[in-house]
Amino acid sequence: MTEKIFGNIHSLESCGTVDGPGIRFVVFMQGCPMRCQYCHNPDSWTTDLNKKMSTDEILEKYDGVKEFLRNGGLTVTGGEPLMQIDFVTELFKSAKEKQIHTALDTSGILFNRNNTEKIDELLKYTNLVMLDIKHIDDDEHKKLTGCSNKNILDFAQYLSEKSVPLWIRHVVVPNITYNEKYLTLLGEFLATLKNIKALDVLPYHDMAIPKYENLGMDYPLKNTPPLTKEEALKARDIIFKAYKQNKF
Repeated sequence: MTEKIFGNIHSLESCGTVDGPGIRFVVFMQGCPMRCQYCHNPDSWTTDLNKKMSTDEILEKYDGVKEFLRNGGLTVTGGEPLMQIDFVTELFKSAKEKQIHTALDTSGILFNRNNTEKIDELLKYTNLVMLDIKHIDDDEHKKLTGCSNKNILDFAQYLSEKSVPLWIRHVVVPNITYNEKYLTLLGEFLATLKNIKALDVLPYHDMAIPKYENLGMDYPLKNTPPLTKEEALKARDIIFKAYKQNKF
């Protein structure tokens, strides 16, 4: 008899509207190796502040609201869900048996092309990958997140090779990623992928400041103004221009 796997869960959201197509049930996993300066869930970084749930418990919660999840499904995000890949795989496998659309929202930071057995198993039950590309420049990515972007970009290429539907998310931050050079480079990189279904250009906001204050933490970008809607549209235009110019 297979031992039941429990996941370290940060929180659940019953009717998410920004976590994939349609209205979705969202599972926020605990634990993340990155330290993004604009992270709005710093309480999800470690695995010692959490509640444990089984896949059955989560799907029971899903069933309780499924009538409201029009054209949606189940999204697992974080933290970084690949830190608990065995649990997410079991959850998605059970969800697919119930014909639930599954979306994985990840940074891809833990991807290793030399050891893909577990990620391949997870992808068998994944309808959509939502990949967060924090910064296209590796040095700037290290400053922003504390980690290299090499695994992330390689994961994007791997998903393209596997023809896994991909939804790109990119937060545009004044003085960091709101830069024509970097936005152009991002568009050029995306043009090398054959599996992109959507691109979310997300304007940076500072709504996490109160949470950091409540946790007694210093917010790294407290002097950075939110990106305006006009700036976000301009950023999207720059990315798409480079994408279209380099797409063959």
